Amino acid sequence: MDIKKISEFLTPALWLAGGLVMLATIANAAPDPNFHIYIAYGQSNMEGNATNFDKNVDGKEHPRVKMFATTSCSNLGRPTVGEMYPAVPPMFKCNQGLSPADWFGRHMADSLPDVTIGIIPVAQGGTSIRLFDPDDYKAYIASAADWLKSGVKAYGNDGNAMGRIIEVAKKAQEKGVIKGIIFHQGETDGGMSNWEQIVKKTYEYMLAQLGLKAEETPFVAGEMVDGGSCAGFNSRVHNLSKYIVNFGVASSKGYGSKGDGLHFTVEGYRGMGQRYAQEMLKLINVAPVDPEPQTPFKGEALAIPGKIEVEDFDIPGKGRNEDGSTNDSYGDDSENHGDSDYRKDTGVDLYKKATGIAAGYNTTGDWLEWTVNVAEAGDYTAAASVATEGEGAFTLSIDGKSIGEFTVTGSSYDDFTEVKQKVTLPAGKHILRLDVTQQYFDIDYFKFEKDCADCGTKIADVRLNMPTEAENFRLFDMNGTYLGVVRATGKAELRKNAASLVKRGGSYMAKSMSGRTMMIQVAK
Repeated sequence: MDIKKISEFLTPALWLAGGLVMLATIANAAPDPNFHIYIAYGQSNMEGNATNFDKNVDGKEHPRVKMFATTSCSNLGRPTVGEMYPAVPPMFKCNQGLSPADWFGRHMADSLPDVTIGIIPVAQGGTSIRLFDPDDYKAYIASAADWLKSGVKAYGNDGNAMGRIIEVAKKAQEKGVIKGIIFHQGETDGGMSNWEQIVKKTYEYMLAQLGLKAEETPFVAGEMVDGGSCAGFNSRVHNLSKYIVNFGVASSKGYGSKGDGLHFTVEGYRGMGQRYAQEMLKLINVAPVDPEPQTPFKGEALAIPGKIEVEDFDIPGKGRNEDGSTNDSYGDDSENHGDSDYRKDTGVDLYKKATGIAAGYNTTGDWLEWTVNVAEAGDYTAAASVATEGEGAFTLSIDGKSIGEFTVTGSSYDDFTEVKQKVTLPAGKHILRLDVTQQYFDIDYFKFEKDCADCGTKIADVRLNMPTEAENFRLFDMNGTYLGVVRATGKAELRKNAASLVKRGGSYMAKSMSGRTMMIQVAK
């Protein structure tokens, strides 16, 4: 809650009493029962060994998946242990990679649309289960190799990984409810006769320390890499069912190693995340969501050449595919700012205009998709009917491949004009996508016509109102923090060059040396 906003409606006489009461209420707020938290622990395959993950797919934030930092990673923008941050890889340590916990959280959120998922990630590559034994970890670390002694210090100078789990979990319980535990470990312990008993001990220790009940806290363990060096250990993983009653196994069938016999590929981590979620959903008596693709709003793909009304974007599908892709057909905040009843359930901001229904309040990061059927491959004139007060921008893509960047300029949201550009389209059925790269503008329709006689140059580039020669721009994040200087000619080059300066994709402000300021969207 914004204290400045509180001050606007509290009189000076009531400020002290009213403000203190409100602050006390905020501080003592009960945990949210719809914030489900899961502990994820183990060794390298849980820690995340795939550093070559796709930042545009795996690194994309899910709005309802969070993590509680267990390591201090200033380089990732999460410096404080115990604080909550967006759950994007690497979650476990500052320089690791993609983990099954990443996609476990996303699949759980997709299957529980009214729930936010939180992850508590603690793992150490190459470790024995002994690291998590509260009575044995000191002796284990003392006898370990130097690289492991160094690695576990991410969880404190004493390397107490289980202690870090409990410390962060207790803070997390102030915000939500711990619902389960996922686990991947065993590659190091092939010769350990009492491995199952120690895993059981670590599970029961967490239950006792956090006030949890076994019947309400499922435990899901994952198999080793399919066909890998430790595949024989899978029988030991299944054997845990004799020691932990509320138990499930995430199968690794079909997910082989990246070539070292030990670690999953990127696709394997995504798929294992889904399988962990499917097992957890069974144990909490929730049916997993089977993926269903998006479908055309009017039943058939929209024809090109032809006119596409923007409000006829696809009906979203369900769930998430094994490659990590969603079946959504639009991205917009849940609040509907529009005044039209047409498709009001979607939350997309549709307005009644003199020209018909238009999509407005287009903020940076919003997107829409349509299933289209292109009659013939070749060059087309793409025309978009748009209106704004100032300047906005968007891109069009086909099946994820950009076909054009458009800039919108104007002085009224009621004055619609067409911006045009030459585009090249492949024949057949495809997904046409609009991504808002600079807010705000309204858009009514698209038209695609064969030939492009008036598009000798990209009209969108002509309308950029930028110099034809390279210019220096100072780059700032949305908090006003100065990041450095970027040199570019035109907005497209500016966005591209800015990507090498920033750590994460998102919205940034660019200020030219001549005094012009613009917002740009940078992809990473």
